[in-house]
Amino acid sequence: TVDESELLTVPDGWKEPTFTREDNPKGLLEESSFATLFPKYREAYLRECWPLVQKALGEQFVNATLDLIEGSMTVTTTKKTFDPYAIIRARDLIKLLARSVPFEQAVRILQDDIACDIIKIGSLVTKRDTFIKRRERLLGPKGSTLKALELLTNCYIMVQGNTVSALGPFSGLKEVRKVVLDTMKNIHPIYNIKTLMIKRELSKDPELRSQSWERFLPKFKRKNLKKRKEPKKTNTKKEYTPFPPPQPESQIDKELASGEYFLKERQKKRKQVQEIKAKQADAVKRRQEERNKAFIPPKEKTVVKTKKASTEKKIDIEAIKEKVKNAKKKKLGALPEEEVKLKMAADEKKKKKK
Repeated sequence: TVDESELLTVPDGWKEPTFTREDNPKGLLEESSFATLFPKYREAYLRECWPLVQKALGEQFVNATLDLIEGSMTVTTTKKTFDPYAIIRARDLIKLLARSVPFEQAVRILQDDIACDIIKIGSLVTKRDTFIKRRERLLGPKGSTLKALELLTNCYIMVQGNTVSALGPFSGLKEVRKVVLDTMKNIHPIYNIKTLMIKRELSKDPELRSQSWERFLPKFKRKNLKKRKEPKKTNTKKEYTPFPPPQPESQIDKELASGEYFLKERQKKRKQVQEIKAKQADAVKRRQEERNKAFIPPKEKTVVKTKKASTEKKIDIEAIKEKVKNAKKKKLGALPEEEVKLKMAADEKKKKKK
């Protein structure tokens, strides 16, 4: 009986056998070719390293041509080419060179256990300023975040323009793509880096291979930002009406509505005098209330009874009396008895010497 987990895992140190001419002695049936354009600023570098590119692809029996007038690179198979996947690797090589990846790193794509992934990030964010900030967040201060990601995934990562080029093993490329896409979705890369570090430590334990790692991985919840404060003054638009506003009433219209217009002069004066007297009476009443406030007695505070201090220590009266008696015997400013005796002895010695 063999454990199923052992069948699913690749044993340590095992490598897939290399593809040789013996596997495909007759070669390829037809010629294949791929071409890619490169920017103007890469022309000087490609001209210098192109002999090295031709040499590296010549070992795979693939031809490479550089067209500086058109600004393109082309790779084609030959009659001697026996590996059908060699042209795909050559295509990835010229793509990486066009994306500003140095030749020393790009040539690693010709190995069997190395792959590449070009992630397009230009269309993931609409605003240009936001895109630049998130791209800088992926790099980190002095490239520290990118370096940490490279160490954890064993991949080479190149951030250039609107793309991120990654080169390394398949398992690492999967993690790199996840981190890059999450960063452009406003998830900080430090969260994914922490997860990768925990996974790296857990993979060292052979007992945890067949178990779920969810209980060990941290769960990061997105916190919603505080809502914007509402302004104090809000301009509310009134409903549009094609009719003009009603004309305000004049003083005569108001008098007509209340019936004052038809009163005689005497009656009008009498009414005005009554209104004035009513206002004066209200004012006198308010003044009287304010004066009476001074005669209202204040509320008395409740008296809190103070507890007598507990006499825990008993006073020794007899000891105090003795101290008082001793103090009465002593004269004010007099020296103690021991000092007096020493002074007398010193005076006698002086007399004897004389």
